[in-house]
Amino acid sequence: MTPHQAPPAAADSNAAVHEAGPMKGFDAEFNDLDHYIRVITDRIWEGRRIGDIHAYYSDPCVVETAMSVSTSVEDVIKGTQATLAMFPDRRLLAEDVIVSGDATGGYTSSHRIISPMTHTGDGMFGPATGRKIIARTIADCVCKNNRIIHEWLVRDHAAIALQIGSTPQALAQTWLDQRGPWCKPVAGAPPPGYVSAMSTEPLARRYAAAIEGFANGHYALDTLYDEAAHHMGPGETSRYGHKAIGMFWRGLFGSLHTHTFALEHLAWQQGGDRPDRVALRFRAKTVHSARQTDLECYGKSSGKEVEVLAIVHAEFCQGRILREWVLIDDVALWMQILTPNAPG
Repeated sequence: MTPHQAPPAAADSNAAVHEAGPMKGFDAEFNDLDHYIRVITDRIWEGRRIGDIHAYYSDPCVVETAMSVSTSVEDVIKGTQATLAMFPDRRLLAEDVIVSGDATGGYTSSHRIISPMTHTGDGMFGPATGRKIIARTIADCVCKNNRIIHEWLVRDHAAIALQIGSTPQALAQTWLDQRGPWCKPVAGAPPPGYVSAMSTEPLARRYAAAIEGFANGHYALDTLYDEAAHHMGPGETSRYGHKAIGMFWRGLFGSLHTHTFALEHLAWQQGGDRPDRVALRFRAKTVHSARQTDLECYGKSSGKEVEVLAIVHAEFCQGRILREWVLIDDVALWMQILTPNAPG
């Protein structure tokens, strides 16, 4: 990895999160981190027990998304209430929870969620359309002493935009008109003592190296992806096979020229009744400058600085990727591209 990545963890093992008995510092009802995340999500969202956020989030708690940073429990509660006002029937269905860490440095869950919902309330997505929506989110949560103490969250706002009859570009312009130019604060550092998972498993490292390669214009997919690989990307889109998946990565990083790439989290999990799988979070600092005119998927080059915050999950079969989920907020990318230049 490049010198810009987070420092590697001291060990590469998920054994701590699978130990028998309750987790250190957590209520005895929770069998392990997977169980904890699923239960509290069910209570807060499925049970609409919004007040439980006080019980399961520290205060302050930094929550970073692709376009915002919040620091208080009240921010989390207000965001949850605003979402439910627009999508009262929203479900949070857990597709997977990939876990890492321990009680000393902090457990980390990478929680992939699929949300079916109906747009029946006015709000940040405009007047209610009554349309049925399906969109994904991945949340990376640092958990310690029975609470979430830091979170990175990437929502597929592009999927919502498209399904309500808009586009990611149009929604980005609307939000800029409402909120003013792009101005995302710098998120505070994770809590002292936290060490992000940085797997040394060869397949996980190979995958991370491949994504860094994509970010720098190298697209060797045939030895990494299965011929029948299924990729799910922004906008609730699906692609199959080397050629189509390669076009996605070329379209993204052919339009955004990377000058720094940071691997922030890399967790490997295997065993049980699930395939071997990886959770990966990266942050790329880029310039909106298409390498080729046929790769202008974000419009003509503007020279704007664009940060890409992405969380990726992948499942492996016989050493190759069979399924991949790439969560990137295309609306946040468009907001950075479209934001007006500073005066002067």
